[in-house]
Amino acid sequence: MKKLLLFLPAMMLVAAVPAGFNEWSADAVNARFEALKKNMKAGLASETVADWGNHSLVLIHRDATGQAEYHEKQVDIVVVRAGQGSIRIGGKILDGKTTAPNEIRGTSIEGAELHPLKAGDVMHIPMKTPHQVMLETGQTIDYLAIKVDAK
Repeated sequence: MKKLLLFLPAMMLVAAVPAGFNEWSADAVNARFEALKKNMKAGLASETVADWGNHSLVLIHRDATGQAEYHEKQVDIVVVRAGQGSIRIGGKILDGKTTAPNEIRGTSIEGAELHPLKAGDVMHIPMKTPHQVMLETGQTIDYLAIKVDAK
């Protein structure tokens, strides 16, 4: 009887999945990336697959250099899944225009550092940091961007 009483509370702890829990298998993520490639516009296809209020998950496929970006109130955590390219970090955005609240996009970045990107790389891009994914002709890249609202 004592063993049963100890076992029941332990079962209750592992039986319930908490509210807000999400999971994507590698196969499911790969399938979403393949579907993205059918919706390319100007070298980019992206999909927000989850939004948890103060953070979200975006899948991004690129086959061309992207716009320079600046997020006034968001941090980007980037995980490269496939492909290669590079990213410019820092400096000043050229021809910057507000494209959404607290978001600036531009044509390029002046005075940035260039960092290579390849599958498996992880980056933390602080808010208010200009950045731009750069691809050479023939390169493609798939990455996850976890966007976190900063205070």
